[in-house]
Amino acid sequence: MISPKGKRAINFFIVYSILVALVIICLFPVYFIFIGSVNPGSSLHSSQIFPSPADWNWGHYKALFAEHDYLTWYKNTMFIAISNMLISTTFGVFSGYAFSKFRFAGKKQGLMAIIILQMFPTIMGMIAIYTLLGAFGLLDTHLGYILVLAAGSVAFNTWIVKGFFDGIPNSLMEAARIDGASNTDIFVKVMLPLATPIIAFVAFNSFIGASMDFIMAEVILRSSSNWTLAQGLFTLVSGQANNNFTVFAAGAVLISVPLMVLFFVFQRFIVEGLTAGAEKG
Repeated sequence: MISPKGKRAINFFIVYSILVALVIICLFPVYFIFIGSVNPGSSLHSSQIFPSPADWNWGHYKALFAEHDYLTWYKNTMFIAISNMLISTTFGVFSGYAFSKFRFAGKKQGLMAIIILQMFPTIMGMIAIYTLLGAFGLLDTHLGYILVLAAGSVAFNTWIVKGFFDGIPNSLMEAARIDGASNTDIFVKVMLPLATPIIAFVAFNSFIGASMDFIMAEVILRSSSNWTLAQGLFTLVSGQANNNFTVFAAGAVLISVPLMVLFFVFQRFIVEGLTAGAEKG
């Protein structure tokens, strides 16, 4: 017979063994990309999994800036990602709040349209988007690309923000109105502070989406001076003549830095927003 203390020890060992295994599985690709970026040569297939620190080659990071327009791609990506984050978060919060706390004609139909729009990816409208941008002279411009990204995320952001605001009691709004607060005061001074978790989640999600997008960027942005990191790095490994996989890995490591910083800074808000926004709909 195993004592209760022994059973707890066995359960403890099993649970933490599973957690450690999951951490290793999740972090190994990250480790492999980093090790690939400091391995000599241009191929990841010959990379050593555990190379000696003395054999690390940091020249691939220098090559990004000396031989390629990595800095330009990086600036373009950060500008597009931050712009999309601000626009899509602002519209998502405004529309989500309106659908949650106000009554107006067409509200039910609008919510139904939002649900239907989420069923279709933006890529399905590629030809229409390309034609419209061409008609308005926005092809190969960051403005056109940002508008496409922001418009494509409005439906999702609206729905998840609405779910969060649905969880905030209407009695708070009524109490504020009794104190003489206007709709603007209620939104700015009461609702926005309470909605910090969902705003952080939507903003982070919008930033990530714009940073990682490749297909729509490839369709809209044609000039190399307007390329994003996804497009620029792809040129390093596309085609038979381009096999700079180690330089590609170095570029992937550098773009992950701001994403990791944002995640760790807003981690608590992101988790709260993800769970709370899904409670009601």
